[in-house]
Amino acid sequence: MLRPLTVVVLLAAFLIACGGGGEPASPQVSQLCGTTSDQAAPTGKITFHSKRDGNLEIYVMNADGSEQTRLTENEAMDAFPAWSPDGSRIAFLSMRDGNSEVYVVNADGSGATNLSNNPAEDGNPAWSPDGSKIAFSSERDGNVEIYVMNADGSAPTRLTDNETVDNQPAWSPDGQRILFTSDRSGNFELYIMNLDGSGLTRLTDTDADESAPAWSPNGECIAFESSEAEGPPEVYVMHADGSGTTNITNDPAADGVPTWSPDGSYIAFVSLRDGNPEIYVMKSDGSDLARLTENEVLDAFPDWLPLP
Repeated sequence: MLRPLTVVVLLAAFLIACGGGGEPASPQVSQLCGTTSDQAAPTGKITFHSKRDGNLEIYVMNADGSEQTRLTENEAMDAFPAWSPDGSRIAFLSMRDGNSEVYVVNADGSGATNLSNNPAEDGNPAWSPDGSKIAFSSERDGNVEIYVMNADGSAPTRLTDNETVDNQPAWSPDGQRILFTSDRSGNFELYIMNLDGSGLTRLTDTDADESAPAWSPNGECIAFESSEAEGPPEVYVMHADGSGTTNITNDPAADGVPTWSPDGSYIAFVSLRDGNPEIYVMKSDGSDLARLTENEVLDAFPDWLPLP
C-alpha cells in the first residue's frame, strides 16, 4: 500500500490537463519573468515520468518533444525526476526498495544510487542551485516534513516541524530560500522559509489548493498549480512576494506541474486537454501552446534542464 507521502506526490502529478492555450498573462508578470514576444523556440532537455512501458519510469526528451528516451528500467515505480544544476544527474523517487526513496542516476541512466536510504517514505527531491544539497520530503519523524541533505545523501536535516503536511520543496535561484506547499492553514498554500527553517512566510491565501511551485530562473516569479473546489487545476504565475497572481492556462481541462525553461521564456506543464495527461509547452505569458508528448497513458511531471 502506498503511504501518505507517495499518495500526496502522486496526486500532485496526476491533477493535470486541458485546451487550446490561455490568455496571455499581464505585461507586468510577463516582463518580470523574462518573456518577450520574439523569443526563439524552446531548446534544451526535459526529463519526465511516463507509464508508456507499463509502469512509471524516467524519460528525457528534447524541448521540442523529439528524441524521447527511457532512462530507468525497473519493475517498481521510478517517478518525479529533477535535474541537477549541471545536467549530469537526475534525482527521482523510486519504489524499488519497497518504499519510496530518493535516488539519483546519471544523465544517461547509469549509476542508480539510493540517497535517502530510510525505512520511512522519502520523495520530492529538489537540488540546490550549486548542486551540493538536495531538499526533499520525508515521513521519517511521523508526518511529511521538509528536509535537506548533502548531494551524496549524508547529513539529512529537518527544516520544518508541523503536525500537518509540508511538501514539494523548491530552492530559490539565489540558493537562500526554500519554497514549499503546506496544509497547515487547512488547505494547501505556498510558503517560503530560510535554509535553516526560520523566517517562515505564507505567500498565498485562497480557498483553493496551491501546489507544485517552480521558481523562474531570475527568481522574480513563481509558477504553480492552483485548484479551486469547483473547477479544474490551472497553472498560475505570480511575483515572488505573492502579488500579481495570474492564470496563464485558463482552460476548462486540468493543467498543472509547471517547469521553466532556462531563460524563463517558456513553461512546460501537464494537461488533460486531450483526454489523458500529456506534456505541453507554452510561452510564460500563456501563449503559443504546443504539445510535446502523445501517448495513450500518462506522461507527467516535467523538469527542464537548468542549463541553456
